[in-house]
Amino acid sequence: MTAIPKNIQEKYEKLKKTISQHGYLYYVLDTPEITDEAYDSLMRELEALEKEYPTLITPDSPTQRVGGEPLKEFVKVAHKVPQWSFNDAFTEDDIREFHERVLRFLKSEERTVAGQVISPTYTCELKIDGLKVVLTYEKGLLKNAATRGDGKIGEDVTMNIKTIESVPLRLREDINLIVEGEVWLGKKHFNALNAVREKAGEPLFANPRNVAAGSIRQLDPRITASRKLDYFAYDIAEIETGFPPTQFKELERIRELGFKVNPFAKECKTVDEVVSYWKKWQEKKNEQDYWIDGVVVKVNERKLQDTLGFTGKAPRWGIAFKFQAEQVTTVVEDIVFQIGRTGVVTPVAHLRPVLVAGSTVSRATLHNEDEIKRLDVRLGDTVVLQKAGDVIPDIVRVMTELRTGKENPFAWPKKVEGCGGDGSIERIPGQAAWRCKVLGSFAQTQRVFYYFVSKKGFNVDGMGPRVIDALLDAGLINNFDDIFTLKKGDLLNLPRFAEKSVDNLLEAIEKSRNVPLDRFLTALSIPQVGEETARDVATHFGTIENVMKASLEDFISIYGVGDVVAQSLHEWFSQKENQQLVGRLKKQVEIQSVKKAKASNKFAGKTFVLTGTLSGLSRDEAKAKILANGGTVSGSVSSKTSFVVAGENPGSKIDEAGRLGVPVLDEAAFLKLLA
Repeated sequence: MTAIPKNIQEKYEKLKKTISQHGYLYYVLDTPEITDEAYDSLMRELEALEKEYPTLITPDSPTQRVGGEPLKEFVKVAHKVPQWSFNDAFTEDDIREFHERVLRFLKSEERTVAGQVISPTYTCELKIDGLKVVLTYEKGLLKNAATRGDGKIGEDVTMNIKTIESVPLRLREDINLIVEGEVWLGKKHFNALNAVREKAGEPLFANPRNVAAGSIRQLDPRITASRKLDYFAYDIAEIETGFPPTQFKELERIRELGFKVNPFAKECKTVDEVVSYWKKWQEKKNEQDYWIDGVVVKVNERKLQDTLGFTGKAPRWGIAFKFQAEQVTTVVEDIVFQIGRTGVVTPVAHLRPVLVAGSTVSRATLHNEDEIKRLDVRLGDTVVLQKAGDVIPDIVRVMTELRTGKENPFAWPKKVEGCGGDGSIERIPGQAAWRCKVLGSFAQTQRVFYYFVSKKGFNVDGMGPRVIDALLDAGLINNFDDIFTLKKGDLLNLPRFAEKSVDNLLEAIEKSRNVPLDRFLTALSIPQVGEETARDVATHFGTIENVMKASLEDFISIYGVGDVVAQSLHEWFSQKENQQLVGRLKKQVEIQSVKKAKASNKFAGKTFVLTGTLSGLSRDEAKAKILANGGTVSGSVSSKTSFVVAGENPGSKIDEAGRLGVPVLDEAAFLKLLA
């Protein structure tokens, strides 16, 4: 190997650093100091050096943004930090209710000073309509980039992300970092791309978000590079130098590290300021080159974020405050009923197809009887349609002024085709929903099986509705456990089932035999029990055996599970046929217990109450450590409380502990007890 002269090495490093700096000025700060021609000339000089001395090339070289052969497929990658999505708000009332929820939670957690509840401030950021991508850096170098996926597993899109000039290949500090952000396509480049497609006679792209998402998933990075994508970073998921004290300072820290950060974020002291910011950008959203579909509102103070924590699906400390959706008009051609997996019947409007928010819509749920009455929807009506959250089609108003007199009022039926027995339906006590009187109809059975094999359940790849329907029609499956007893000969006798597809299906079934406890519970379609509740139940009990022998009081004691859900769980597991079903499934599948890292049962029989803010770990982390050591956590102090753990600014729970003679531990004593 030819030695590289020292002067060449030095020239290369200076040239690389100079190009990176000017790229940063141009693509991140939008303040170029040299012309495009001068920049291109520097790039050509760098390329010439690397061609002559290939061993010079480093991963952070500007020439490495596009290169390599097309990928054969995307590799799955596990997120080190779970990727949450935000709940939505659509109106001023929604955002004020969010604010009240934050205050109620903080009050219940004793976040008080001198008896006064601490009012959080907020950071408001523009919600860019793009694709979330998570970037991981090691010692300052970009290691990988991954899509959000399901929040736990994403796809490795590193080669494609490297083509985005605003994504730094090397940070301005040599630290370990995980940062989250949005990939987006500017309107200017979107329009230019569509102009080329129109000229070539190709179908036009519907919207920039779809193009951004599709471009990131191109197997050939050169195609991605041609799309001129951009990236805004907005959140730190992990950083070795410690988190800044507020969300707003976190954005400043991200900017310091070399990322492009949207410049319009604002600190708001009150919820009224949040609403004003939202109204302002509702009017100004079309002035920017990127699409904006709302405002992300986050509690500003990091300590309060830690106190608020997360639900099973979203952070309690943040919400997406969406703009008013695009609205169009169309005609209601029919109203039909859809039977859900728990027997609930939902009215669905069949519409004259119409384009809204980038896609053609021909159906919209009418939710329930009360909603139909409120809207006074009739067959033949012209209605105003929008996509709730730009995703779910929703009828918001009937244009009664356009009625001709031929529209037919909708009569709520007494029977629905697809329900069991004679098809009779009944209103669920205390709810607006109706359900089949007799459960177990074919339509409901279909839904239940669809859900059982879905990603939320056993995740049987390739076993979609068409396959389930064929198996049900042939009588090959009647209960969930029948899926795991299917043989090749059974399937080959079905129409349109070739040998290769049968082999693939059986292989997928085999892979699905090992299932986590929370997904097992989710798959059973227990009324009132979704993914979040299933996760809480699995975490609390650890094994399916513990779940099956739990009493009603045991279910009620689960943190986050209410009386109605607890009753539903207890009733379901008390029924003999359900117990038998679980027993048969246990013979076919391996249900993964929730593994708790128990060094001991040192806290067995001990009940802890947490109050105030702990500096070394979050409230959720403290709860997890107590549970992992066999203890329990309560929200209030009683004579049965073993310890009260007090952080900064503890509340009235300290006084209650003193009155009852309950020992109080400061954070240092608590950590010592843990050790």
